[in-house]
Amino acid sequence: MAWQAPIVVHRPTPSGGRRVTARGDILGLAHNDADLVEFLRRAGLDEADIDLDDPALVEWRGGRAHQWEAA
Repeated sequence: MAWQAPIVVHRPTPSGGRRVTARGDILGLAHNDADLVEFLRRAGLDEADIDLDDPALVEWRGGRAHQWEAA
């Protein structure tokens, strides 16, 4: 199956963590990069293809990339 970007990492929640969606489906609430990688792996993306800084794959919304706590 061809992977379709983007993965959207939404703004940090007030309690910490960020909702992660792929093609409109909610993958979960990530609290760190390791959680995000695990969600992508479970969604079918090969770990070798995961680059969290690739804007063609991951779109970070409402905060800096890799920022997991609300400002």
